[in-house]
Amino acid sequence: MTASATDIILHNYPQSPVAEKVRKVLGIKGLTWHDVEIPRLPPKPLLTPLTGGYRRTPVMQIGSDIFCDSQCIIRELERRHPSPIERSDANAGLMWVTSRFTDGDLFSLAVKIVLGAAADALDEDFAKDRGLLYFGEDWAESLKQANAELPHFVSQLRAPFSWIDDTLSDGRKFLLGPQAAAIDAQIYYMVWFIRGRWSGGPSLLSEFKDLLRWEQNMLEIGHGNSTSLDAIDALVVALNSEPASESDVADNDPQGLKAGMSVSIAPDMESGEQLVEGTIRSANAESIAIDLSTEEAGNVCVHFPRTGYRVFV
Repeated sequence: MTASATDIILHNYPQSPVAEKVRKVLGIKGLTWHDVEIPRLPPKPLLTPLTGGYRRTPVMQIGSDIFCDSQCIIRELERRHPSPIERSDANAGLMWVTSRFTDGDLFSLAVKIVLGAAADALDEDFAKDRGLLYFGEDWAESLKQANAELPHFVSQLRAPFSWIDDTLSDGRKFLLGPQAAAIDAQIYYMVWFIRGRWSGGPSLLSEFKDLLRWEQNMLEIGHGNSTSLDAIDALVVALNSEPASESDVADNDPQGLKAGMSVSIAPDMESGEQLVEGTIRSANAESIAIDLSTEEAGNVCVHFPRTGYRVFV
């Protein structure tokens, strides 16, 4: 199967919870896309040439424009495919503010439960990789603590699930009404993660009958229409195209960013990840895009959110 420079290509793997969030948005919109399965652990030699070294999952590719982090991916999908909408225009900002909790503290809590419960059985390489990614340099001790404090962490998760259950108790099909929205995907991936990756998940979720009804509604949406694509073919797509994103840097940037400035970008946490280096093509309050070139992918433009990422000038 081949792909064109305008096709959606999602680099992901089946077990990734954050990729499930994006796959669900693709389903909400009924989009057709190419599915490139990437390794769960580094090295990822056919992905990082596209991203300049960024290794998190998922990554969306359209031609030689590369979108990192689900924030950037969902916003770009909405820009390109505004119908059906995945959020109410009146609630768009509120949805993104809410996402900082679901992708931050709530996801961190779910990770502590899933990894903590399995701490003694985790593969050594997987434990180290995810430990550094989510817990930092003292990951081994943090993993032991998560295992010891599992009942406490589960108690902290029950409250958000009960709030969602209360919201749905009026019989609404989705969180904002009859149409699924991005906020549904933001919550769903957490439920999907807890149910599928923690043995106690189904029992915990069984307490919340309206949440279960909503979960089934979300499950039935599916993931859109996907076809498998070889990672080599995705590289060829990038190599044979040029970035299509506009060059535009908003005024009054707090860091004084300007078009053409050399910068490095990384997640705003100590996780031992490689910095991505390039020159600024665009930047505003929500995102930053940098141009870079690799032998395997040619000229690419890599997009990151500003929230949750640090730009080194």
